[in-house]
This record gives sequence, C-alpha cells and structure tokens, in this order.
Amino acid sequence: MRIFLLRAIIAASLTVAAAGCQSTSAVGLVASDAPLDVSGPAASAIAGDMVSRLAEQIGPGTATVVLKQDASPFGQALEAALKGWGYSIVTDQKTDDKSNLVPISYVLQPYENQVLARLSTSTVEIGRAYVVTATGATPASPLSVMRKG
Repeated sequence: MRIFLLRAIIAASLTVAAAGCQSTSAVGLVASDAPLDVSGPAASAIAGDMVSRLAEQIGPGTATVVLKQDASPFGQALEAALKGWGYSIVTDQKTDDKSNLVPISYVLQPYENQVLARLSTSTVEIGRAYVVTATGATPASPLSVMRKG
C-alpha cells in the first residue's frame, strides 16, 4: 500500500510539474484539460468530491468562479457541482465585479489504471487519484492540498 501511495504522489507531482509548463493565463493557471473517455457518472463523482474539497479551502459559494466552457463530461460535471455548492459561474462573459472572481482550471490525467484529478485557483491547488469505472469513481489517495504564496 505504501508503494502504491508513493507512486500516486510521485505521479501527481510529475503531472503538476509538467502541467506547470503549460500555463496560459495571467494568474499562472494551466489550461483546463479532461479526457473525453471518462464516463458521465465517473466525471460527476470526481467533480462532486473535488468541489466539496475545494469549498473546504475557499469557502462554499463565496465567490464567482471563472471557468473555461468545456463540452467534456468532466467540464460539464464540474460546472454542475460548482453551481450545486452555490458558486456563480462566468465563462466568456465580462463582469464588473472583479474583486470576488476565482479563476479555476482543472486537469484529469490517466495514470496506471487511475485518473489523477487537479483543481487549481490562484491561491490553492488540490489533487487526488481516483479509481474509475463506467459507473463512477472512488478516491484512491489522500487529498493533496498546496497553498500558493
């Protein structure tokens, strides 16, 4: 079990390091990316878990989330989960209230029969590995939380 967790942590670290090179926004977030082959139920399970953990870090429904519109199952599930936790969502539209905007990006990365998931804001990144099936997903590692400067 320790070797498995160590592998997951190393893989997550490598994913974070590699994705860090793909930064595309002014706040240093990576471009959002999720494979299309993650089933709807699995995407919903991962998004629901990750958003609940994000809410623990930034507070539930306390901000307007800036989210790149995405047709992937995970992108749709993430938007639904954020709304379910009370967050307002803006995609491409402009807003006058820039004080309470939280840009979010995400990455789902397949790795050794698991999916590594990461949500990033300008102040915190959270990540976790999941075992994915056609009917859902279950956490396979502890939650990783990294606060930014």
